[in-house]
Amino acid sequence: MSKIQVLIPRNKISSRIKALAKEIREDYAGETPVFIGILKGSFLFMADLVREYGNDCEMDFIGVASYAGTKNSSGVIRLLKDLNLNIKKRHVLIVEDIIDTGLTSNYIKNYLRLREPKSVQFVTLLNKRHARKIDIDVKYVGFEIPNKFVIGYGLDYMEKYRQLPYVAVMED
Repeated sequence: MSKIQVLIPRNKISSRIKALAKEIREDYAGETPVFIGILKGSFLFMADLVREYGNDCEMDFIGVASYAGTKNSSGVIRLLKDLNLNIKKRHVLIVEDIIDTGLTSNYIKNYLRLREPKSVQFVTLLNKRHARKIDIDVKYVGFEIPNKFVIGYGLDYMEKYRQLPYVAVMED
């Protein structure tokens, strides 16, 4: 049986999202950025982020998979759902639940750049810098976390635990 220990409580997540939204609002004043959520993990974070952002924006989602039911990325990225919006000459904010190895994020950024956006930046709730295999420039970071497997607030283990209102470490 796995043990779950709260790493980031709901109130800290909420206050950090407010601060991130304010920073993005200031950086994109007078613009209508496109927030692109990476499914499935980012859906709660993105919903709360765009509500706090409050200004005009557009939203879309892209679906990728690299974990295949394990606690470690396979390194093989599969595109499951593509964008519906045209992002050419638009400011794009890629909304991630977590950036760890950087492999998926790098794949997504390169894939989206083929569509000629004006700019591409990452917004991630969780940044696991010590797990990096590829250097990724992340402009907006919610929390730096240790190299541990986390669940909750959209993050899952075998499609479970996404509904938790906090981020927790899952240990065997």
